Amino acid sequence: MTPPRRIIILGSTGSIGVQTLEVVASLNREGPRVEVVGLACGRDAATLSAQASRLGSPALAVADPAGPAPAGALIGPGSAEALVRTTPCDLVVSAIVGEAGLGATLAALELGRDVALANKESLVAAGELVTRAALASGAALWPIDSEHSGVWHCLGAGTCRPPLREPPAGVTRVVLTASGGPFRGWDPGRIRAATPGDALNHPTWRMGAKVTVDSASLMNKALEIIEAHWLFALPADRLAAVVHPQSIVHALVERADGSILAHLAPPDMKVAIRAALEAALGDGPAPTHPPAAGLDSLTLGRLEFEPPDRDRFPAIALGHEVLRLGGTAGAVLNAANEEAVHAFLTPGSGGPGIAFPDIAALASAALRGVGVSPVRSLADVREAGGEARRFVRARLGLG
Repeated sequence: MTPPRRIIILGSTGSIGVQTLEVVASLNREGPRVEVVGLACGRDAATLSAQASRLGSPALAVADPAGPAPAGALIGPGSAEALVRTTPCDLVVSAIVGEAGLGATLAALELGRDVALANKESLVAAGELVTRAALASGAALWPIDSEHSGVWHCLGAGTCRPPLREPPAGVTRVVLTASGGPFRGWDPGRIRAATPGDALNHPTWRMGAKVTVDSASLMNKALEIIEAHWLFALPADRLAAVVHPQSIVHALVERADGSILAHLAPPDMKVAIRAALEAALGDGPAPTHPPAAGLDSLTLGRLEFEPPDRDRFPAIALGHEVLRLGGTAGAVLNAANEEAVHAFLTPGSGGPGIAFPDIAALASAALRGVGVSPVRSLADVREAGGEARRFVRARLGLG
């Protein structure tokens, strides 16, 4: 019998991390296929401890140095990276939200360990470094993202191993779908008056707060276009997005022969998680327990597609702008967006509240106002991100 594959889950207490553990339990129903050897969280030490107890005490890391932590856990901002570097494993699930997951993701790839990537910010901020490390070590980047998982399936999940060195043969364009978020159909005045509660009320997906706000602004689609560029070696003019409110079709791959391949699946992140873990396992057919309720092709109903409204949702254009600028532009966009989303979600807590459209406006202003330079190292990425955060905070009057 093939020994279980050892995995580390970074961000195990968040939405993707919890769902990953559910998929692991499903994979192990017919015998031990996966062993969780490490878990990392930001500050939810209580949930981390409970997870560790269920899983037989794997190695642990907690990023928050001020809060409680389980005995023996690595502690501090660099603890996730230290966990990856000191805990032997076969796969790292990178599900820490934001730039905080970048160091650990790079460490895993440099060590030649496959990464199941839910942390899109790693590719947005440092795609050049991340893909270079993966290609140099031979490690794979399995996408945990419904859209990129959809592209991967259309390209042939059995043979396509991201990141690619060159564009896939015969593909003229890849189109990512967007639900349109909670503000689809809202007029500009109503969007300007939107509250954090409005933005977090997503009609289709249940995700963490930051990702949900990005979905509401369509910034997530800008970030995903950048991510697709790095995963599949596609230039900006061969990447696009379309609004599809049913969230059933996740990606469209247009081919040189005029045909289009589409990936359809339920709007459930466990589908993408399961696909990534199965790719990493690579040891035989999938178990009979599906990760989510399947689709019935006879009852799908209407599938609608419409172009995104770039006037009401200008954030979506920033993905192509980043690819045009190159260098540290992705790090600037990512950090500026994170800072602006935080200001929107936490009015009165460390700064003034901002209107929802100001998120995209601040991110766009940062791209214009912060210089773009070549990416030679992780220090360049972090320096550019720091400048972008200072730019946004200065615009908010926070010095």
